[in-house]
Amino acid sequence: MYTDIRGWTVRIRLFPLLALFFFSTVTAYKPVVLVHGVFGTADGEFRQTFDKWIPEEHKGTTIYPIRLYEKLCSLTPMWIQIAKIRQKVADIMSNHSDGIHFVCFSQGGLLCRGVLSSMNHNVDTFISLSSPQAGQYGIPERWKKYIDILKKTAYKLLYSNFFQERLSIANYWNDPHHQDLFRQHSAFLAPLDGTTPTANLTEYKINFLKLRKLVLIGGPQDDVIRPWESSHFGFYDDKEGVVEMKKQQFFVKDDFGLKTLYNKGKVTTFTFSGVRHSQWYTNRTVFNEAILPFLT
Repeated sequence: MYTDIRGWTVRIRLFPLLALFFFSTVTAYKPVVLVHGVFGTADGEFRQTFDKWIPEEHKGTTIYPIRLYEKLCSLTPMWIQIAKIRQKVADIMSNHSDGIHFVCFSQGGLLCRGVLSSMNHNVDTFISLSSPQAGQYGIPERWKKYIDILKKTAYKLLYSNFFQERLSIANYWNDPHHQDLFRQHSAFLAPLDGTTPTANLTEYKINFLKLRKLVLIGGPQDDVIRPWESSHFGFYDDKEGVVEMKKQQFFVKDDFGLKTLYNKGKVTTFTFSGVRHSQWYTNRTVFNEAILPFLT
C-alpha cells in the first residue's frame, strides 16, 4: 500500500530500481585472466588462491585461468605459446568489451606482455607477478651448488638457433657478458624490448601503451628470478651490478613505451621481502596489497 504524500508514492516506487542499479554498478568488476609460470599449471597455482580469493573479495568477478602449455609443455618457444594464448584472449575479450585484467606469474608475465604487445587488446591492468621482464641470467638457488657453471656457459647453447626454436627459457635468457649474441640471436625478448631492431616494434609500443595500469611485483628473497630486480625491469650490467629500470636503455629511449607509461603515473612497483618464488601466488599479503586493489 502506498500513501501519496508530497510525491512519496513515486519515490517509494523508484527506490527498489535505484537500489538495484546502484548495487549492480558497484559490483561490475572486470574479468581476470590468470596465466601460470614455467613448469606450472593453472589449477596448481591458482585454484586455491586467486581463482578462489578474487571472487570472494569482488563478488561476481569472472575468472579465466589459461590452461595451455602446462608442465613440460611450458618450455615451448614463447612466440608459439603467445599465438595460442592470444587466440584464447581474443575470445575472452570479445565477450567483455569494457576490458579485462591480466594477472600473470613468472614466465607467464612475459607471455602476457607478448600477447598484449602483439594484438589490439582491451587489457586494463597488467599485473606482472615475479616475472623476469628484463630477462633471466641465473638458475634456481637450489641448483647452484651443483650446476652453477651452467650460468656462465649457457649462452653457447641458448643463443643457438636450435634452442631459440625449441626452448622458452632460451628466448628470454639475457647474458650481460654476451650482449652482442643476445641482440643477434634472442628471438623473443630482444625484439620485444627494442634491443634488436624489428619492424614490429611500433606495433608493440602502440599496444603496450593501451594499458591503463602496469603493476610490477618482486622481492629480494625470490630464489628463481635472477636478478630479482628483473621483475621491475632492472637488470645486470657487464659487471653484474644491477641497473634500475629508469637507467635501462629500452626505458631511456622509450623503445616499447615503458617510459611513457611511467611518466603518466601508470606504473606501480611493489617489493616484498621474505617471499620465495613458489610463494608469490599463495601469499595473502601480496594479494591483498598489490593485486586485489587493482582488480576493479
